[in-house]
Amino acid sequence: MSKKLCIVLFLISLFLFSCTVQKGPNMKEGLWEITVKMDIPGMPVQMAPQTYTQCLTQKEAVPKPKEENNTCEIVKQDIKGDTVSWLVECKTKEGTAVSDGTITYKGDTMQGIITMTQGSMKATQHLAGRWIGACKK
Repeated sequence: MSKKLCIVLFLISLFLFSCTVQKGPNMKEGLWEITVKMDIPGMPVQMAPQTYTQCLTQKEAVPKPKEENNTCEIVKQDIKGDTVSWLVECKTKEGTAVSDGTITYKGDTMQGIITMTQGSMKATQHLAGRWIGACKK
């Protein structure tokens, strides 16, 4: 599998969408540090964990990197208690990629998992995050 495809899948899997539920999860709004560890079965060398920061709010509670040139559609989204779940389909040059994920917040920390599928390739991402302060304006 090419490194470019891995990066595309990483970006797709973290696609953010707005939550339309009035009451959100138990999370501190502000700047979060998020670390993602990707597991790809059959890949001889695993990718190193990647860490980035992003402002998260009750309405935008799913982390994502900046969007690239992909056409993504939110198929499903839900908030139950402190858990946010979603299903996103993205059209890429390599075909349709599907990301199914959940994140559970606990005030100033969060943990989540994302399962991605594109063709016969499957990957799993493990997310861990912590609130680090107010967002810079």
